[in-house]
Amino acid sequence: MGGENSENAILHCPLIDVSRFLLVALNIDAILQEPTIYRRRERLSEITSGLGLRDAYGATIERIRSLGGGKSRLGMEALMWISHAERPLRANELCHALAVELGSKEFNVENVPSMPTLISCCQGLITVDKEALTVRLIHFTLREYLSARDDIFTRAHSAMAEICLTYLNSKQVQALSAALPSYVRNTPFLEYCSLYWGVHAKRELSDYSKLLALELLHNYGGHISAKTLLSQARYPGYGMLGTSSHFSGLHCASFFGIVDVVAALIDMDSYDINERDRLGRTPLACAAENGHVGVVNILLLQAGVNPDKPDIRSDTPLLRASSRGHEEVVKRLLAREEVNVNNPDRYGCTPLSLAAQGGYEGVVKALLERDEVNPDQPNNYRDTPLSCAAQGGHEAVVKTLLERREVNPDKPAKWGRTPLMAAAEGGHGEVVKILLRRADVNPNMQDYYGITPLMITADNGHVDVVRILLAKEEVNLEILDNDGDTALSCAAFSGRAGVVKILLEQEGVNPDRPNNTGRTPLSYAAWQGYEKVVKILLKREEVNPNRPDNHGQTPLMYAAERGHQKVIGLL
Repeated sequence: MGGENSENAILHCPLIDVSRFLLVALNIDAILQEPTIYRRRERLSEITSGLGLRDAYGATIERIRSLGGGKSRLGMEALMWISHAERPLRANELCHALAVELGSKEFNVENVPSMPTLISCCQGLITVDKEALTVRLIHFTLREYLSARDDIFTRAHSAMAEICLTYLNSKQVQALSAALPSYVRNTPFLEYCSLYWGVHAKRELSDYSKLLALELLHNYGGHISAKTLLSQARYPGYGMLGTSSHFSGLHCASFFGIVDVVAALIDMDSYDINERDRLGRTPLACAAENGHVGVVNILLLQAGVNPDKPDIRSDTPLLRASSRGHEEVVKRLLAREEVNVNNPDRYGCTPLSLAAQGGYEGVVKALLERDEVNPDQPNNYRDTPLSCAAQGGHEAVVKTLLERREVNPDKPAKWGRTPLMAAAEGGHGEVVKILLRRADVNPNMQDYYGITPLMITADNGHVDVVRILLAKEEVNLEILDNDGDTALSCAAFSGRAGVVKILLEQEGVNPDRPNNTGRTPLSYAAWQGYEKVVKILLKREEVNPNRPDNHGQTPLMYAAERGHQKVIGLL
């Protein structure tokens, strides 16, 4: 074969994707060193199947190191960034990261490497995703290899924090107005540095990165990185607030959870420990919301700290920690007598409601240990902690709440929906079983619209939950809602063929019961065009396929009106 034909043959081989082809190219010397065709094939198979890749990667990294000088540094730092970054980096972000010179206040644009140079320095171990415009490692196994080799990057996160902070402290970035958008063309690395410098610093804080952090946070409220951080989705609610002058350096360090930096800022004695940002959140609230126990401990030790200060949305630190499931933070806050365990947010949700809604069993148990907690306190929509847990299908939390005598397991919420209805609607069979074991739970309870748990389940097509409900002798299939519909009508209307079959198997069910307007289950199914449901219903002798409703409309007329040809044929 000629050279060009050989290349085409490999590229179009269905067993070797582009990444593996590049791996073969990286290791072509090792393959050709084998003495026989058989051994070369074996070596090729090892490389493309993942076997022997460790040796291949190790050899390539040694080649990068042997380049010497700036090329070796570029190659290794690029691999560090790509393998340890918090998100995929765009090409221009990576190039700017590699151009940062520690100790310099100036960012030298002429020091930014080109991508072809970078790829060359990495000896083919990186590639650019043309669609996403991000730089990635050549193969997922390379990331695994680099993660397993602690000796390759000994202090990656502290080095990355230092680079990010040097970039943010540069004269070019410092000169930017905080009123500008978060993305600036000449500083593409700004967004990543603003969002993740603290993540890297929390993982591994060096003395130098601590100094750089204190420098950044000294006048943080007016820095563009503060606006960039607050405008992102990870800190919701700040996008519309304009400048971020009230979000101090202490807020930022608490938000990221960097204990040593928070302690240093407090020692400076230049911060109000209860200072509120534009959403009314204190540094303690920032730390509590993100589960930073170490920072919470430090802040709670400060004289004059208010551990229960609400923000403009009425959220307290305890509310935020409970809603995120931060058990240790919740326990620290509950140790303070000033903290009101029943303090609700603007929707009337208590810390217990939010923890129950999220299914955080440990937080729920910690909250219930406070004597003054109300385990059955409803929110503005009349949902109790039990109904919140039932709606989410959180079995352990449901069991825990039901152990409390004050909890009413059948308490109706908005529209008269009980916890059993909430669990049935979500298809949470195990929670339904738990509630049905209670003698004080009515399985036939109707909401304001006359709908029962069975109707809700049938309408949503939860076959397993339908069987669970029907196993309860007290469950009545023929209860009518306010429109005169039965559970069978609900299932037929929604096209739940499986549920229709199960209901028709039950003794005493009326498959042709009309509702208040004369509509039958067959009429609903024909109108909606549910062929399977129509077939099932037509097998029953009791079903009259020509039965008109109160307006004289038969199932056939409804099917014709909607153009359901297959249903027309069946009828």
